[in-house]
Amino acid sequence: MELMPNLHAFIWSSPTVNNCNTYLIRSAQKLILVDPGHVHLFDHVRRGLDALKIDLNQIDMVVCTHAHPDHLEAAQLFKPTPALLALHTAEWDLVQKVAPDLNINPEPFIPDFFLEEGELRVGDVVLHVYHTPGHSPGAVTLHWPTGNALFTGDLVFKDGVGRTDLPGGNEKQLKDSIHRMAALETNWLLSGHGEVIAGNDAVKANFDQVARMWLGHI
Repeated sequence: MELMPNLHAFIWSSPTVNNCNTYLIRSAQKLILVDPGHVHLFDHVRRGLDALKIDLNQIDMVVCTHAHPDHLEAAQLFKPTPALLALHTAEWDLVQKVAPDLNINPEPFIPDFFLEEGELRVGDVVLHVYHTPGHSPGAVTLHWPTGNALFTGDLVFKDGVGRTDLPGGNEKQLKDSIHRMAALETNWLLSGHGEVIAGNDAVKANFDQVARMWLGHI
């Protein structure tokens, strides 16, 4: 789905399978994939890329908003490619901590570099990285000024918020992170699950509704 020139969304709509939305940022110089999803469900994204005539080897960077398997797992498909993998250091710590209990080899998910709060430049693409813990300790939200788009991962959705009962979840941090992101001006709210929200007024209305419905209870 083309949201605007140079921004595509591969929306996961199955009500019975847990997989995340994946987004592609295109520029004259770079291709950035946000949250590739589960490895066994990656054909959903691959078909979208094929339609755009994009090969995996053309992706320059894979950015994961957090390290839960439904967002990170397919990143291993890019290890043989030139793509760099970016993840917050607290999420990498989480991967290493839970890997033995889940019988997972963490090696395919070793980041090429760690995300930090501030500006991330990838060629001619500029992203503003915000550390937004709560759903997970190293969760990040990305703001792309060129497209005025906010990639929230599992921080906030249309009419909902991320769960906090998984390892590293924290209700107070989630609440604080949502309030912080609600103060930003953006025309697109691109969450890890559910519908895309388009238009500044609609994004603001969703943050207001989330505050009324959820934040008073956490």
